[in-house]
Amino acid sequence: METTPSRHPDGPHSGAPLRWGLLSAGSIARTLAQAIAQVEGGEVVAVAARDGDRAAAFAAELGIPRSYGSYAELYADPDVDAIYVASTHPFHRDQALAAVAAGKHVLIEKPLTLTVADTEEVLQAARDAGVLAMEAMWTRFQPVVLDALERVRRGDIGEVRSVQAAFTVPFVYAASHRLFDLANGGGALLDLGIYPVTVAHLFAGHPTHVQVLGSRVETGADALVSLQWMTPQGAVVQVVTDSQSHGASETVVRGTRGWLQLHGPVNNPTSFTVHTADGDVLVEGDRRGYQHEVEEMHRCVREGLLESPLAPHADTVAIMTILESARRELGVRYPQEDAPRTFDGMAAP
Repeated sequence: METTPSRHPDGPHSGAPLRWGLLSAGSIARTLAQAIAQVEGGEVVAVAARDGDRAAAFAAELGIPRSYGSYAELYADPDVDAIYVASTHPFHRDQALAAVAAGKHVLIEKPLTLTVADTEEVLQAARDAGVLAMEAMWTRFQPVVLDALERVRRGDIGEVRSVQAAFTVPFVYAASHRLFDLANGGGALLDLGIYPVTVAHLFAGHPTHVQVLGSRVETGADALVSLQWMTPQGAVVQVVTDSQSHGASETVVRGTRGWLQLHGPVNNPTSFTVHTADGDVLVEGDRRGYQHEVEEMHRCVREGLLESPLAPHADTVAIMTILESARRELGVRYPQEDAPRTFDGMAAP
């Protein structure tokens, strides 16, 4: 699904480095901070956590100038241009809305929110405020994925007839573990399944309808989910995700003239092979990591874009629609969905 990205009403920004603030002092925030340090065009100037001591220790470890013991202080920092929302997804909506209300660009960890409605609300708020909002789906920005996608779209394997993708990561079950705790957005589908669903959506397109099979653990969170859908062009997609099993996650795109296989984890493939009657072509990836999404964020802000053409808002909403319809068919409902939908601005958690 292609869109023409909107632009910031003030036009392109200057060449000054993008000043980042990290919302959360966890492991994924550390990974992004390290990626920002490895590319040009940005610097981390602040980090915030609910625990001020933890934020201070994080800042000292990574050489970040300022730390805060509340997110409100980060939103209000005039020297922060963009905020990376690195908390767990039940909190993304309120935190992203608060950052946007403060005039900050936002990179929001996947999934962007818990629901389709919340996702649409955040993205619309960002457009209305004239700031960039982007889901941190790092797979979409990796050169090896973009190269494979270009080859498929230009017809190297002919017309796409089917896509298979899987992502299974075994976790020891505990009701309090984030992956199984509904109050903390638990469930294999939103945490793991979003990767193969995103990749399948990239290569095959949006479904006309979705068939769903799966199972839940005692807390009510989904653990094993299998999705199958057909696109308007007649391609069939099969996706599996599981938080309880081991297994390879090779991704296969089959066409009328050949087939393409992505090697390595579906969220971070290392290479791909194009198989046709003319022979096999192996293409290696150039780099791995979060650097690519950081570079795209920097580019979009520099050019005054309100959304990235590599992660358009329409795709973010479309993929969340697939995930939401699937989990609801399995009977998975988050407690936040039944809570009043309010927004307290700068006081957001």
